Amino acid sequence: MISVFDIFKIGIGPSSSHTVGPMKAGKQFTDDLIARNLLKDVTRVVVDVYGSLSLTGKGHHTDIAIIMGLAGNLPDTVDIDSIPGFIQDVNTHGRLMLANGQHEVEFPVDQCMNFHADNLSLHENGMRITALAGDKVVYSQTYYSIGGGFIVDEEHFGQQDKRTG
Repeated sequence: MISVFDIFKIGIGPSSSHTVGPMKAGKQFTDDLIARNLLKDVTRVVVDVYGSLSLTGKGHHTDIAIIMGLAGNLPDTVDIDSIPGFIQDVNTHGRLMLANGQHEVEFPVDQCMNFHADNLSLHENGMRITALAGDKVVYSQTYYSIGGGFIVDEEHFGQQDKRTG
């Protein structure tokens, strides 16, 4: 059940679907890597953003939100003053510290953050995050930002009680 506290969100951008949801997806992805004991194997992370998230992604800071989520941040606790410097470091060095500094990976933004105009089949606000060890995929998950800062992964799409927000 959704409470009134789920409706009002603290976020970093103009749209909860384009910033709050994507940041939560990035954080959920690294949490999943940790839970599966895969984090230490990851050498690179690739993010593919689709549909509406892609078309307005840079203007709405979807890319920044996902990167900050992968780094271990959540919208209601991220230090917003640290974001510009953090993103500048990622852009300059092509490296990203995942999960609050637990593991560093390759992340040249121009190669690892990809925007696609087409929609994924289930929703217009889709993103796929893939963890690689060399050229081998070790984990991949598709998330949908379904509005109001809520996300759902592909497996649980359409199951109302599986939303996270």
